[in-house]
Amino acid sequence: MNKVILEVQQLRKYFPITSGLVMAKVKGWIKAVDGVSFSLNEGETFGLVGESGCGKTTIAKLILLIERPTSGSIRFNGEDIQRLSKKELKEFRCSVQAVFQDPWSSLSPRMRVKDIVSEPIIANRSLSKKAIKDKVAEVLDIVDLSPESTELYPHEFSGGQKQRIAMARALALTPSVIVLDEPVSALDISIRAQVMNLLRDIQAQFGVSYLLIAHDLAVVRYMSSTVGVMYLGKLVEVAKSEELYRYPAHPYTNALLSAALPSHPDVEREEIILHGEVPSAINPPPGCRFHTRCFHTMPICSEVEPPLKEIANGHSVACYLYGQEVSQPW
Repeated sequence: MNKVILEVQQLRKYFPITSGLVMAKVKGWIKAVDGVSFSLNEGETFGLVGESGCGKTTIAKLILLIERPTSGSIRFNGEDIQRLSKKELKEFRCSVQAVFQDPWSSLSPRMRVKDIVSEPIIANRSLSKKAIKDKVAEVLDIVDLSPESTELYPHEFSGGQKQRIAMARALALTPSVIVLDEPVSALDISIRAQVMNLLRDIQAQFGVSYLLIAHDLAVVRYMSSTVGVMYLGKLVEVAKSEELYRYPAHPYTNALLSAALPSHPDVEREEIILHGEVPSAINPPPGCRFHTRCFHTMPICSEVEPPLKEIANGHSVACYLYGQEVSQPW
């Protein structure tokens, strides 16, 4: 088994709801991420999937230190990133890079490609101009962009090419982990497969690990080694990719897969229609957060939160359908 490179333990992020401008008072909390734990292995991809607003992107921001966690820990190579020294923090930021959803807004329209890609190198490494130029040429070649593209501006490229520029910038510092936040959702469907294949080739060549955040189940299945399913700030199921898609355990996972397009038009599957709306993250329901929409709900589901417990080798689910021991509520 590969070494764990990134480990998240009981991660929480609550955003305050305030009233007033001068003497602002906290009236409540938005529980965007509420007790999430998972690990990412070297050279593998962990996919986070769920509806919009479930907390996926907030987790990415916490790992990238764009936001600070309310509680819990994020460990990179065994070290808590919140306790890193200034020098260690700089190295962490070099080792963990990101490719965001929208290449149109993530690239400066006033900078040439050579400046966009070289910017993180200049800011973090002491290299000669020739070494920087060579590194820029190297990463552009990795993402299949021609040497001539260095003198062009982002608006002179297609959407897929813009995302390749963003990938080249992320690779410029030779990172160990890349956070992919909806990396192909803004692209034409005709070029999504090209970008996904390129990402997989880069992973195979350099051993980089990916944290993939997406709502497209087909993308997650194709890219991920392990998948975590999120609902309203919680992980409800974690399993190896093929295991989860063949044998989904949680009722919410079954509903997600039921709503996705089948792999073949002749494939028949049960249609699952969820009733009601996703509850508010300001005041989530007690017990299992999915019980208000679940078609297998039991009395205990509304009283005690089910723990995420392993039901098979590497397959964990938070659901009382699987004989989990009932713990006392907090």
